[in-house]
Amino acid sequence: MRILLIEDDKMIGDGIKVGLTRLGFTLDWFTDGVIGKNALDSAPYDAVVLDLSLPGLDGMLLLRQWRLEGRDTPVLILTARDALEERVGGLQAGADDYLCKPFALAEVAARLEALIRRRHGQVTPKIQHGGIEFCPAGRSVSLHGETIVLTPREVAVMELFLRNKNRVLPRQLIQEKLYSWDEEVSSNAVEVHIHHLRRKLGNGCIRTVHGVGYVLGDEK
Repeated sequence: MRILLIEDDKMIGDGIKVGLTRLGFTLDWFTDGVIGKNALDSAPYDAVVLDLSLPGLDGMLLLRQWRLEGRDTPVLILTARDALEERVGGLQAGADDYLCKPFALAEVAARLEALIRRRHGQVTPKIQHGGIEFCPAGRSVSLHGETIVLTPREVAVMELFLRNKNRVLPRQLIQEKLYSWDEEVSSNAVEVHIHHLRRKLGNGCIRTVHGVGYVLGDEK
């Protein structure tokens, strides 16, 4: 899942970027409020991690502007402003969650996972489709109860399809969900990932819709 991080503290931002990337998230990091606000238009983000004390544009004002524009991307405020009125104000301004610094990276990841799960209308943490099961906590995929060895990127592709079971996903969208702005992407990267998933999970796990994209295959 692709995350937009807006945080001006270089040490905190770098730690979040490295940590969440290792946990399987795709992440773009910006340090300025104005740039961060406009970044939401640039990619199909699944959630935002937002600091409040930002240069260019205060995070609280940025959040209010997003909500006034009708943007419904889940937002996790991550800030040193820990007063009760600040927390209440952030939630009333449209934040979906509020976490104060200092924080544990594992909690940030868990809260993001919960926000994304709710956005997709999923009640339970694990996602199942026929014999395939995805466990977000362990970033693992199993087939008929047997864990399948996948690369982190293959897990991310499978997660994307399982969260969008009835949706045909264009190749460009898949690529945008998998890769951040600072990564180089080969022209056939998506096709290679899907080829490997079919080999490991069965040819029917992902179907090609010619001229449109790909969709999760029939349950097996």
